[in-house]
Amino acid sequence: MRLWLKEIRGERGYTQNEVSCLSKISRSHYTRIEQGTKKPSVNTAKNIANSLRFNWVNFFSSDCPKKEQ
Repeated sequence: MRLWLKEIRGERGYTQNEVSCLSKISRSHYTRIEQGTKKPSVNTAKNIANSLRFNWVNFFSSDCPKKEQ
């Protein structure tokens, strides 16, 4: 599970549905990404990161990904 993604979403006050709409993906796709069962494409990672205001490379980093832009 990508707890860091859930934490950032919670800090920003968004629901999964709101993030998925802002990111132009389905809610179920976003949910699978947040749960860690699906890796986002680069484009999807950028859209989610822009929506939640963090660095998109966090999805592909093994370091602590909760670094803000």
